[in-house]
Amino acid sequence: MKYQAVIGLEVHAELSTKSKIYCSCSTSFGAPINTHTCPVCTGMPGALPVLNKQVVHYAAKMGKATGCTVNQLCKADRKNYFYPDLPKAYQISQFDVPICENGEVFFYVDGEKKSCRLERIHFEEDAGKLLHDEIDGTVVDFNRCGVPLIEMVTKPDLHSSAEAKEFLEMIKTTLSYLDICDCKMEEGSIRCDVNVSIRPEGSEELGTRVEMKNINTFSGAVRAIDYEIARQIEVVENGGEIQQETRRWDDVKLKNTVMRTKEDAQDYRYFPDPDLIAVEISDEWMRQIESEIPELPISRYERYLNEYGMTAMEARLISDSFAKAELLDAAARQVKPKAAANWILSDISKYLNDKGVELPDTKLTADKLVDLVKLIEAGTISGNAGKKVLPSMFETDETVEAIVGRMGLKQVSDEGAILAIVQDVIAKNEKAVADFKAGKNVTGFLVGQCMKASKGQGNPQIINKLIAQELAKL
Repeated sequence: MKYQAVIGLEVHAELSTKSKIYCSCSTSFGAPINTHTCPVCTGMPGALPVLNKQVVHYAAKMGKATGCTVNQLCKADRKNYFYPDLPKAYQISQFDVPICENGEVFFYVDGEKKSCRLERIHFEEDAGKLLHDEIDGTVVDFNRCGVPLIEMVTKPDLHSSAEAKEFLEMIKTTLSYLDICDCKMEEGSIRCDVNVSIRPEGSEELGTRVEMKNINTFSGAVRAIDYEIARQIEVVENGGEIQQETRRWDDVKLKNTVMRTKEDAQDYRYFPDPDLIAVEISDEWMRQIESEIPELPISRYERYLNEYGMTAMEARLISDSFAKAELLDAAARQVKPKAAANWILSDISKYLNDKGVELPDTKLTADKLVDLVKLIEAGTISGNAGKKVLPSMFETDETVEAIVGRMGLKQVSDEGAILAIVQDVIAKNEKAVADFKAGKNVTGFLVGQCMKASKGQGNPQIINKLIAQELAKL
């Protein structure tokens, strides 16, 4: 029998606020254990929470970007459970009235456009972290406790690990475009839980779902999903039944193990948090949030394909980066998009990768890129000279023309001057002339010699033309 996998995701993203969701403690990563704590985030009796307004702003912003309905009146609820990293024995989250509902995320898998509905987006506080390896035993670090999260819960619309990965990539890119999450996977800024079930192909009835936790990378999500699909198929085909349970994924052993059995919303005994008032987003505030949303990655990707004539790979590589996409669009208003894109995809990306820096941290601007492209198209400098100019464009405030002048890279296009060089090179290379008379192609060699003689400043097109003319005379 053939089976179809049915997959739902719960994606948690840490919001890039300077302080925690209900107190003024810092959210910065990497501080010594238990130094970013206070009576509120460590659950001391009598300490009262105060909601960080920026959290509401960021959550609503993600909701609008993913087509959700934003509930302009919502509330906070207590989710009750006991675990050592949860000092209050409850988490402040949202239950029946989340800030965002009923959205949809579009993405591509192997060139085919797909979508996945979002059931809800809600904000909540993160728990602390258990550290098992740093001391002889286990210690609880509460620095992360109270860091603001948004949780994005999908409908069961995904049917393969490939679809799940592309959905996650689109969520990450969208968060980056909105500048509400630093998206540093290695610091746990984005995490996800995965719900997997299987059903006979063609069936509409959902199977029993299994939730997997401890998934910290998108590639880990792919491995975990593929493993769980195979495990469930094996259980069913051997006559067993799938149990609703939560399992822990081990990305080293590449297997999952049972953490706990069936768990539903009523187990958490949700109720409205009595220490927090309802959240109201005014129409004016809503308009401000909407005004901050840029053109989103899926729209840019499709526009690059249709308007700029880029390949799917080129469009994806640039649209995945907000800074690169902004650079391209600004440059494309003055030069051909393809010319600007070629520089962004090749030498600009290489420089950023080699130096380990982000585009906004450099001095490269769209105007500089436009000037570089125009100088090359005008024949003022060669493409190779452009590569030499580029590092200074990143590192200094000089204009491109000033850099070219300082480095002596201006291309010689005077035909009289180049003709003298061509004639001298031909006269000094009798073997090349003999090879030419014997029917061999020596143009490339002679062009190289002329470029060397002109210290790389001769216009290659003019050199090629004049070499052909001089050889034709022989």
